Order: sequence, then structure tokens, then C-alpha cells
Amino acid sequence: MTAIPVLQSIAPLAATADLWFVDIWGVMHNGVRPYASSVAACEAFRRQGGTILLVTNSPRPRESVARQLDGIGVARSAYDGIVSSGDVSRSLIEDWAGEPILHIGPERDLPVFANLQANPGAGVADAVVAVCTGLYDDEKETPADYADMLAKLKARDIPMICANPDQKVERDGRLIYCAGAIARAYEALGGIVSYAGKPFQPIYDLALEIGSDTRGKSIAKDRVLAIGDGVSTDIAGASNFGIRSVFIASGVDVNANENVGAAAARLFANSSAQPIAVMNGFNW
Repeated sequence: MTAIPVLQSIAPLAATADLWFVDIWGVMHNGVRPYASSVAACEAFRRQGGTILLVTNSPRPRESVARQLDGIGVARSAYDGIVSSGDVSRSLIEDWAGEPILHIGPERDLPVFANLQANPGAGVADAVVAVCTGLYDDEKETPADYADMLAKLKARDIPMICANPDQKVERDGRLIYCAGAIARAYEALGGIVSYAGKPFQPIYDLALEIGSDTRGKSIAKDRVLAIGDGVSTDIAGASNFGIRSVFIASGVDVNANENVGAAAARLFANSSAQPIAVMNGFNW
């Protein structure tokens, strides 16, 4: 395998793209504070005429994600729009209009059901579908706490919609389980899961459509660059969709104090999904 280039600056790649798909958690912020260099890089690309969509596996609709970013301190000048797993999830939830839905996740994710003919108040015994947006208390719980619930759902062959395929994220230095971890546990029992976000195609189709609308013309895939810290989400998803990617080696897939080049060699040695470059941090 040819060594993946290690870049200190994203600027040399700016002229090769019209549209960036930028991950949020782990790239733009750590769950508590924004990464100033990432915000600056995005602002610089936009000043050069580029378009930036933040493409996230957040289970919330884009408007809710924008408010969350405001609260964390990510400037709106850093992006043109947001495409979330929550947006895609809503189209899947609409297929279950009027049916009893079990919502697995915290109350803060309820906006995913807003203005839909959805009934997310069902229990395990009467739900006909489960929508997993996360853990009820991700500060304390792990997927093991859901073993009994998942077994009961599987006994009734209840399908699940996973609104966030991420399995773990880092929140201010701590690893937090996400909806994807619950979904994987359910699949291990034989449960059927529909995934809404990265690395699956629907979120990329939507992002490319919104990006083209934003620029007022169709954008070819070879003019799109994905930037993210998730090997199985950002990099795999970009590869599957046929666009280039840059791996930010600061997320949960990289060991503490691991050399960036060594991390890339380890993570992508046997992978068909290859980023065109790797960075220790997202810098202009």
C-alpha cells in the first residue's frame, strides 16, 4: 500500500473542490467547545468561493443541529448548510405515520418527530417500530443496559430505524456510546435495522442535491471533498458514494499519542476505502 500523504494544511486541496462535506463532532467541535482552526479553515474555503455543508450523523433535524452549534460556539460563517441523519430519518419515520413508535433515546432528540404524524410514545410491548436516536442517558449507560429491551423487541421482530449510525463519539475527552452501538447490538440478535446517516447513500444523495441547489448548478462528484474523523462512516461513506475524502486523525479510531502516518497505515492497510490525505487536525 502506498503511504497516504500527511498534510499540515487543507489549503492545497481547496482548488480541487467546489463543495466540502464536513463532519461535525470530532472535526468542528468536541461536544463542548469548537475547534478554532476548523472554523477558520471552513471560513477560508468559503471566502475563496467554496460551499460547505456540515454532514452529520446527528439524529436531530438540521434546524436543531444549527441551534446546538450556536450554543457550542461554531460560527454560522463557517458553513452554508447542514445535512443531518435526522433529516433522512424523518423520511423513514413518515412511512410509519400513525403507528405506535418506541423512541429509544433522550428527550432532546424528540425534534426528529416534529410535525410528522408520528406517535413516539409507545412502549416495548405495543410498538410496531423502534426509532433509536441514542441512549436515554449516554453519560451513564452502555449498550449492555439495553439487552433486555432488545431481546423483547427481537422476540416480536420489531424493525428499528437507527437515526445515528455512529457507535461512539468523544465528548470532551470521554467516549460516549451512540445509537449505532444499540443498532449493532440489535443486529447481533438478528434484528432488522434501517440506517439513516453515514456511511449509507441516502444522506449523500441529499447532501449533493442541497449542495447543487446552493451553488445553483449541478456539482460533479469529482468536485466534492469529504472531511471527517470516522473510518467506518466518513471515509467509507465517501468511498461508497464515489467522492474523495480527507481523514482527520483526531477521533475515536486513533490511539492516544499515535503518529498520524502510523495511524493511517494501521487503519487503511486492508481497506478498499482510502482517503487522499490524512491530517492531525483540520487546519488551513
